[in-house]
Amino acid sequence: MCGLVGGTNPQWDYHSAVDSLRHRGPDSQRVVQLGELTLGFARLSIIDPHPISDQPMSSDDEAVWIVFNGEIYGYQELRRELISKGRRFRTQSDTEVVLNAYLEWGDKFIDRLDGMFAIAIYDRQPGTLKLYRDRVGVKPLYYFFDGKQFAFASELKAIERLCGKQNLVFDKTSIYDFLTYRYIPTPKTLYRNVSKLPAASVLELDIASHSIRHIRPYWQLPVGDVDTTLSLDLACQELVDTIDVSVSQQMVADVPVGCFLSGGIDSSVIVSAAVKRDTALQTFSVGFEVPEHTETRFARSVAATFCTQHKETAYCKDDMAEHFSQLRNWYDEPFADHSAFPTSYLSKYARQSVTVALSGDGGDELFGGYRWYSRFKAFKRWGLARRRSRSIWAERLKATLTPGTLSRRAVGLVAAVLGDELGLYTQQLGGMTRGEKVQYAQTLEIEKDYDDYWHFRRYWRTDLPLLTRMQFLDFHTFLPDAVLTKVDRASMLHSLEVRVPFLSRKLIEFAFRLPESMRYHDGLLKGLLKRAYRRQLPHDILHRSKQGFSPPPSYLPESRRFQEVVLQQLYSEAI
Repeated sequence: MCGLVGGTNPQWDYHSAVDSLRHRGPDSQRVVQLGELTLGFARLSIIDPHPISDQPMSSDDEAVWIVFNGEIYGYQELRRELISKGRRFRTQSDTEVVLNAYLEWGDKFIDRLDGMFAIAIYDRQPGTLKLYRDRVGVKPLYYFFDGKQFAFASELKAIERLCGKQNLVFDKTSIYDFLTYRYIPTPKTLYRNVSKLPAASVLELDIASHSIRHIRPYWQLPVGDVDTTLSLDLACQELVDTIDVSVSQQMVADVPVGCFLSGGIDSSVIVSAAVKRDTALQTFSVGFEVPEHTETRFARSVAATFCTQHKETAYCKDDMAEHFSQLRNWYDEPFADHSAFPTSYLSKYARQSVTVALSGDGGDELFGGYRWYSRFKAFKRWGLARRRSRSIWAERLKATLTPGTLSRRAVGLVAAVLGDELGLYTQQLGGMTRGEKVQYAQTLEIEKDYDDYWHFRRYWRTDLPLLTRMQFLDFHTFLPDAVLTKVDRASMLHSLEVRVPFLSRKLIEFAFRLPESMRYHDGLLKGLLKRAYRRQLPHDILHRSKQGFSPPPSYLPESRRFQEVVLQQLYSEAI
C-alpha cells in the first residue's frame, strides 16, 4: 500500500506533497520530473520489496510511466500470461504486471484486473494521463482541476500541499451534505475545485490542451442478470469456494499477514478461510471498557475454534478524547463515523506484528447484514398502511410537528407515513433530514430547491426488490464513502495495509446475481452466508445479533449528533 502524487505544474512542491503521505509509504519516497508532468510516490513494500520495484516505474523505452497504489489479486497468473505473449519482466512486483498489461492490451487492460487500486498511467506518445480507481472504491484518488492545472493524489492533504490551501475554496453544499450523509459524498470534496474519482471509473487528461477528455465508468454492478439455476446447496458450495480463493489470493505478500477478528460472522468467515493457508495465523481484536458493549469474548471463541495466535487490546474513553482532535488530520475533510477511532487503535496494535491485515468489510453489502434493512422494511410497511387509511392525519402531523420536537423514531415514522423513502433511509443511517438542517441551510446559504438526497437518489433503483435495492444503494454510497474510507485512513495512518476478501470481483458478481430470496435464506439477514458456514463456525457466532464496531454511547458527546460536533469543533471556519 502506498501514496501517489502527480501534477502538471512544475513549480509545485512535489517533495512536500509526497512527504505528507509518508504514513502511507514509509519505506521509500521518490519524485520524477517528466517535462510536462511530475510523478511522486511513497512506498510501503508488500510485494517484491527490492528497490528495483520502486515507483514511479517505466517501460523499457520510458514511453509509459506508472504510479500504482494497491494490490492486484491473482497477479501471478496474469504475469504468466503476459510472459507467454512475449512481455519481459525485471521485477516480481504486481506494479510491473499492471504496466505490462497496459502495454499489451491498451485501455482494455483494466478489464483484466481484480484488486484494490488507484492507478495513474502517463503515456507519452498520445500525451495522456489516465487515472483508474478500483471497482468498489477501496483505494482513494483525489484530483484538482481549475481548467489549466491538474493534480492528483491519494489524500486531500497532498493536494493542499501542491496547490496551496489559499487556492482552494470551501464548497458549502458539501458541508451541508456532510450533515445528511455523515461524510462528503463522491465526487464532491471539501473544496469546489477538488473531486474524488468515482469507483470503477477512468479519467483521461490530455496533457497538451490541459483538458479532461472524459470521466467514464468501466464496470457496473450486475444486478439485472439474476441466476436462477443454482440450487441452495450448490450456491453454498460455490460461495465457500469463491471466498477460499479470494482469501488465498489476498494473503500473497512478502511481509507478515494477519486478520482482524471482531467475532462477527464476516471476520469469522475470513479467518476460517485464512487458517487453511496459514496454520499459525495471527488474529487481532479490540474491546471497550464497557463489558456489555465489547465483543472480545466472541472473538476469543472463534480464535479458539481455529487455533489462531490471538491478540487483543482495549480502547478507552480517554483514548477517544485524545484522538478526536486528530480526526481532521486523519481524514482531511468532515467525517463522522466514530468507529474510525477504535479502527485506528486496532490498526496501530496489529501493525506491531503484521504489515497486512484481512478484514470482513463488504460482507454486509454483499449478503445483506445491516439491521437498518429490517427497520426500513418495517417502517415502510407501517407507513404504507397508515397512508392508505389516514393520509389526512399524516399531512396534519407534518404541519404541526417539527423534527426538533420529535424523537428519532418519531421522525422515522413521520417520514414513513409521508412516503419520504430517502429521508427515512437517511434517518436510519444516522443522517440529518432536511427538516433538521433548516438553520444550517440558512447559514450555508443553500438554495431552497437543493436536493438533500441527490447522492442516494442516483442509486435508488425502484425496479429492484426492496432488500436488493438497499444493498445496491449501500454498495455505491455507504460502502466506499464511509466504510472503506474509514478503514483506509485509519489503517494507513499506521502504515498497515488492510485487504478486503469479500470485495473481490468474482465474489461481488456472484452475490448480486443470486435471487434475493437465496441471499436472505429462511428470511434471515445473511441467510445464505449462515447456511454455507453452518458446519464451520460456532452456532453462537452465526446467530448472534449484529453489534457493529462503534464505541459505547458513554464515549460519545451527549445530546448532539456526532456530525454536528465534528463540524462545529473541527471545521468552524467553514460554516
